[in-house]
Amino acid sequence: MASCLFALTYSVGGTVTGLKGTGLVLQDNSGDDLRVNANGAFTFSHKVAKDKTYLATVRTQPSNPAQTCVVRDGSGTIAKANVTNVVVSCSQAGRYAYVANQAAGTISAFSIDSANGFLTRVPGSPFASTGTAPVALAVDPNGAFLYVANSTSNTVGVYAINDATGALTVTDFSIVAGTAPAALCVDPTGRYLYVANSGANTVSAFAMQNGTATLVSGSPFAVGRQPVALQTDPSGSFLYVTDFTDGTVTVLAIDGASGALTGVSGSPFGAGAGAVSIAVDPAGTFAYVANETAATISAYSLDPTTGALIASGSPLSTASAPKSIVVDPAGNFVYAANVTSSNDVAVYAIAPSSGALTLSSTTVAGNFPLAVTVDPSGHFVYAANQNSGNLSVFTVDAATGALAVVAGSPFTAGSGARSVAID
Repeated sequence: MASCLFALTYSVGGTVTGLKGTGLVLQDNSGDDLRVNANGAFTFSHKVAKDKTYLATVRTQPSNPAQTCVVRDGSGTIAKANVTNVVVSCSQAGRYAYVANQAAGTISAFSIDSANGFLTRVPGSPFASTGTAPVALAVDPNGAFLYVANSTSNTVGVYAINDATGALTVTDFSIVAGTAPAALCVDPTGRYLYVANSGANTVSAFAMQNGTATLVSGSPFAVGRQPVALQTDPSGSFLYVTDFTDGTVTVLAIDGASGALTGVSGSPFGAGAGAVSIAVDPAGTFAYVANETAATISAYSLDPTTGALIASGSPLSTASAPKSIVVDPAGNFVYAANVTSSNDVAVYAIAPSSGALTLSSTTVAGNFPLAVTVDPSGHFVYAANQNSGNLSVFTVDAATGALAVVAGSPFTAGSGARSVAID
């Protein structure tokens, strides 16, 4: 008696974010070309059989404007389910810089000259905050919205970004967060917004749709004492939270379908006194925590399966209080903003094999640089200086990571310049 066997096949797809150019073409297993014209979900037309491998890659990068798109979680073996978690993140040189001015209650906006880094104030800037004491900013991966954490009013303001001018428009009523929101993070797909509530020892989670927030079931989620910084891994599988009072890092697994958070085994992980900022390298291999009180930087390897942090030796002494830390887009350098007497930005080279840091140079910033960030191209570094109310801008030497002050820097922002974000 003859029998028919049908091979089980499953689709491969995911999400594209940050796409502004045209001509993006994706491939699966060096074929099955898929032209993508907009941000959002995508699915390759050809399905893949169970137990066979898939490999999503970029065949053609977008142009007009020129962009670089990177694939995360793009390979694996088909189990008995469709693959929906491939993330394609597209970026280009930063176009707009935004600064949260805590004391002034405003957000300053600048357009960026990609050739030399010079900043020009956006018409209408500064823009009034929707709440009091704006302290943190985040731009969604598609560059459509700016989120602003208002520490005193316990809210998050949502602004639409004018793609042509960089101007901000309030989109809706403020999102209600927990007590004293101090940090924001958007997952790589742009679907979820996370808020660190430093006065409540929680993280609020919201599902975002065109700037509108819906509270995730189970939110807020408990973390350590005084959470002040958030960062996801590049795949968006885990959320890392620095707990300032405890000197630890809480690690939470992100449910990709709902945005809900669950503590991972071994969490929280030890850092140093005053753990105030965390950065993850673009490959999701290493993480770094700035410990303000201890004046150190802790280095870790990341377990990509569990999200666990594995300490890499003893924390590195900085001889100053690091307040903010970031890794460049190529994963070659760490930049740390040092407050107290230094008021500078330190550059550390990353050892590719171990993630160990070596101090290579320092450059003077403004008075009390509280936040540092790098533009998506890696060409410029920005430092928000709280006490001098301005924004320092530096060009980056691609070979050494060394910084040089951009002509005209620092640029006047507002009283209590506290945070900076680049679109």
